[in-house]
Amino acid sequence: MPPPTLLPFTTPGISRKSVNSSSVLFNRPAFRLTEKFLLLLVFSGFITLCFGAIFFLPDSSKLLSGVFFHSQPVSVSGSAPKLDGRELEADKLNRIREDHEKALREAKDTLHKLPDEIKQDIKEQKEKVAQDSANKREGAPRLPNVVFRKPVGAIGREPADPETRDRQAKIKEMMKHAWENYKRYAWGSNELKPLSKRHHSSSLFGNFQGATIVDALDTLYIMGMHDEFNEAKEWIEKNLDFNVVFRAKAVELGEKLLPAFNTPTGIPWALLNIKSGIGRNWPWASGGSSILAEFGTLHLEFMHLSQLSGNPVFAEKMMNIRKVLNRLDKPQGLYPNYLNPNSGQWGQHHVSVGGLGDSFYEYLLKAWLMSDKTDEEARKMYYDAVQAIETHLIRKSNGGLKYIAEWKGGLLEHKMGHLTCFAGGMFALGADGAPEETSGHHMELAAEIARTCHESYDRSATKLGPEAFRFDGGVEAIATRQNEKYYILRPEVIETHMYMWRLTHDPKYRQWGWEAVQALEKSCRVAAGYSGIRDVYSDQPTHDDVQQSFFLAETLKYLYLMFSDDDLLPLDHWIFNSEAHPLPVIRKDSQPVEKLTE
Repeated sequence: MPPPTLLPFTTPGISRKSVNSSSVLFNRPAFRLTEKFLLLLVFSGFITLCFGAIFFLPDSSKLLSGVFFHSQPVSVSGSAPKLDGRELEADKLNRIREDHEKALREAKDTLHKLPDEIKQDIKEQKEKVAQDSANKREGAPRLPNVVFRKPVGAIGREPADPETRDRQAKIKEMMKHAWENYKRYAWGSNELKPLSKRHHSSSLFGNFQGATIVDALDTLYIMGMHDEFNEAKEWIEKNLDFNVVFRAKAVELGEKLLPAFNTPTGIPWALLNIKSGIGRNWPWASGGSSILAEFGTLHLEFMHLSQLSGNPVFAEKMMNIRKVLNRLDKPQGLYPNYLNPNSGQWGQHHVSVGGLGDSFYEYLLKAWLMSDKTDEEARKMYYDAVQAIETHLIRKSNGGLKYIAEWKGGLLEHKMGHLTCFAGGMFALGADGAPEETSGHHMELAAEIARTCHESYDRSATKLGPEAFRFDGGVEAIATRQNEKYYILRPEVIETHMYMWRLTHDPKYRQWGWEAVQALEKSCRVAAGYSGIRDVYSDQPTHDDVQQSFFLAETLKYLYLMFSDDDLLPLDHWIFNSEAHPLPVIRKDSQPVEKLTE
């Protein structure tokens, strides 16, 4: 869940109109310009000190609530005598009066100081703040030494093949178009409304801001868009509450998320108030349950945090989730989408490899790969889950298309979501480690899922796939309900094509990727960016006026990688998380070496 952020705090001060009035007030011939400036400075300081006596003292909110809003008396702990409400009110008033008198004395003292003395005071205060900050940094826990190797294949070279090179350049141009219009019309906001040419307001990210900037950062780097990368990095350094550019801040953010795990089972809440540490779940989620795809999609990031910080607590949280899951009976070997964090029991028996469940399975496989294939527990959980999925969820249509249905209390809904189409790439990525010489079977399954998802694109008027498509009533790979016909720039089909290209080098996958590029350009490109469409089966689709942040983070990144050489982010060195952000494989022979900059 995106953490709630703090809005910039603006200190109350004198407005432009007030300053002009003050200038008129002191505009007398008896005062020289320097004297007018000094008096104005003193007057401003005096006002600030007076207001500061009330508003900026410790526990000022409590004082204000007691004096101006007549709050209920607070209890006083310890050995001090208890005060009743009237005595407490009087005590608060006395404290405010004393602070006010102190502020007046300080203001009076300031009036007698010369300009040089004021400058010296300001200098000393600045030095004190700087020293306090340094002491705070020195007192903070030091991060451990970690292995640092030059990233393998973080930037690639141009493809030798002219057609591939031109297609890669086209995708980079698409990224420029999306980024520059976001910068022009929605800079610092989460997402762009490319038709309205303004920012998109959505509750999806909570109070977090700058989602597109954070999401697009590594895509900009991979594409060699260095100027854009630097401006994005500069914005993050200056504006993001949790400065993810630096390792120490990444660990700090991880630590702030830990209270979400304070449940009877250790299964985390879906939503967390970082300030209070209080968590809760979505009200619609099966009797207050946590969601499989959410608590099961932390493993890569938390394992990486333990490596960066030297603090095993992050990894321990993940291992506890596995313990809970492993001791539960699973219906038909399947993992329902809902688990109650208090009782440790499954909620509604709804199983999906698409929304609510998808990335849990992906992360089991990728946890094994990220561990340099040493995490045997994750490996076993993944292949056991795939076997159950193939037995109970995967079916073949009359037309020969394999698809992954949804399971609801033992009954199948013959629907496959666009989100589920990532599974083709997952099956391909896991084929090499499949048990009992079934590698070829897993790769065949991956190819069949890739073909089905491509058909969902090819059977629409726009050549883009719907949010969900069905296999019933004589319909195959087509959306039959209006609320499933939209396309919001999703990456999952293209993601699978990228993995299939990397692992087979069958040219049809690059061709399918290029067809998607052409469809995006025709139906989704607008003057100020890219927009989703409401009906993929319409010859003249209407736009939803949202350029999703994941379009830059995932869709364009996977397309770019598809038309790049394999040495750009090679799959044996990098693992892509669920949002296509690359994390390095943790080598089993890693030894601490030089310390990274914090």
